[in-house]
Parts: sequence; C-alpha cells; structure tokens
Amino acid sequence: MRAVIRHLGEVDYLKTWQAMQQFTDSRDGSTADEIWFLQHPPVYTLGKNGKPEHILNPKDIPVVNSDRGGQVTYHGPGQIIVYTLLDLNRLNIGVRELVTRLEQSVIELLADYGVDSSARRDAPGVYVNNAKIAALGLRVRKGCSFHGLALNVDMDLEPFRRINPCGYEGLEVTRLKDIIKDIEIENVVGDLQQQLLNKFAL
Repeated sequence: MRAVIRHLGEVDYLKTWQAMQQFTDSRDGSTADEIWFLQHPPVYTLGKNGKPEHILNPKDIPVVNSDRGGQVTYHGPGQIIVYTLLDLNRLNIGVRELVTRLEQSVIELLADYGVDSSARRDAPGVYVNNAKIAALGLRVRKGCSFHGLALNVDMDLEPFRRINPCGYEGLEVTRLKDIIKDIEIENVVGDLQQQLLNKFAL
C-alpha cells in the first residue's frame, strides 16, 4: 500500500496537530500511511513530559503544550517539518526503530550533500559538529505514529536562544544554510521525501 504524501505549505501548529490526532483516531488497518511536509509560523512546543523551566524567555512567540515526546523546541519558517503518520504494526517496527530510521534518513540526506552528521542515543536527533540540525518528537497511539521530525534549513535560529533546546542547557543549534550557502529548501524537501520513502519502503 503506497503512502500518501502531502505538501501542506505553511500551516498553523494547533490545527495541524488536531488534524494528526483525528487522522490517527479514525484510521484502521486498511488506511494508507501518510507523510506530511510543511512549515509552521513561529511557535514553541513543549512535549508531553516537558518542563516549562526550559522555556527561558518566549517573548512574543506562542507556547503550545503538545502530546509528543521530548522537551521544548522551536518551529518557524525555513524549517522542514515532516509528520510521519505510520502504522507501526503493519510496518512491523517499534518506536526505537522508527526513531533510528528517521535519523538515518536525515544523516544519509546530509551525506549526499557532503555533510557529515550523526545521531546520539541519549538525545534523539541529528547533529553536525555537536550542533543539532534536526529534532525528533513522536507519539504512538493504537500502534500508529504521529508528529515526526524537524530539519533546520534556512530559518532564524535566534528563538532557540530563548529556550534550552530539547531540554539541554547551552545546546548549540545549526542550520543547513550555514553549511551549504546555495541550498534551496524545495530541493531539500524532495530529497528528504525520497530518503524517507526508501527507508520505510513506502
């Protein structure tokens, strides 16, 4: 069963989160998986067990308490968001394998661009020279995943300085534009889509 790929543009976080929940709650064993590519207007999201003290000074950026895993992160224009609405039971994988495949998709994408990156067992995500370039946050309900990953391509990184990213004080955050000057976000979306389809055999 082929996955449905949706390119949603820049969309509100709350509305998109509600749409993910509705999709997950209404799906059954015959529902095709979906992968959503999008961007969000500026927003901080705090994971289900996130600690508010990691939000240092949000100023004018709204804070949303989400049901994903992980701590606090920032979303904004110029960041590729990928929401993976997958039936893990049908794919016969667990949450750890899901995380690994998402991380590897980004690592192999960056390798294709000549950028060396790695994952960390203690802090999910993808790192370039110890600076985080991609964050993960997931939720699994009824054996199906939603939420997903965020890859920093050409976004304003200043709002990350107003939080402890992913709950780590002083964690450096980077973006692809600082490593590859002539990168175009539309091309990255297409290349990442192909990596994900290959990794999950969708």
